[in-house]
This record gives sequence, C-alpha cells and structure tokens, in this order.
Amino acid sequence: MVSLKHTITVCLSCRDKCGKARPGHDLITRLREAMARAEGDLAAAFDVTGVACMAGCERPCTVAYHGPRKATYLFGDITPEADVEDLIAFAHQYAELPDGWCASADRPGKLRRSTLARVPATAGEIA
Repeated sequence: MVSLKHTITVCLSCRDKCGKARPGHDLITRLREAMARAEGDLAAAFDVTGVACMAGCERPCTVAYHGPRKATYLFGDITPEADVEDLIAFAHQYAELPDGWCASADRPGKLRRSTLARVPATAGEIA
C-alpha cells in the first residue's frame, strides 16, 4: 500500500432523505471501524474526518477522498448502513492509484453511479 497519507472527509450537515437524521457521525464511526478490520494498513493510510458542509445537500450524505498529488472524488447518496463496504473497497483502490484517476466502471458498487465530482490535482500537486 502507498505510504502517503490520504483523507476521507464526510459531511456532517447532510440530512438523510427523510430530512431528519444527520448520518455523517455514524458513517465516520462505521468507516473507522471497518478500516481497523480491513486487510493491509488501510487505517494507517487514511484519516477519516468530518466537515460542516460540502454543498452536496441534494445528494446526502456526501463523502470525499483526497490524497497528495491525486484527483479528489466527491460521492453522494451515501448511507452508513449500506455503503461502507464500497467505500472501503474504493479506499484500497484509491490508495494504489498514482494520480487518483480511475474510470467510473472501475469503481466499486454504488460508487460507479454516485460520483458527484472528480477534481484533478492542482498543477502544483502534480508529480
């Protein structure tokens, strides 16, 4: 696994589709627990953190993957109960991608169709 530190950021403001619960904290807990159980050194390769808002309100809950000199991904329509396995699978994949780029068909499960954005690394970050 790549030794660079990556980050998974979860929106804490997003409300579920019913508009009542804010699943971000639950998702962070589930992701951290799943990373601790995952093969390899996934927990050491990623920080999992929350942020007040990522402006994905129409597609809650939003989750971003960032890494040094890598494209950033923003996913929407994520639920803690159903999507942790796909998020963990993508973390494994993302950690190994030298520039963060992959085709939507190569992303695991639901992440193939829930990508909101892929933002390239800035010119100063590109190796």
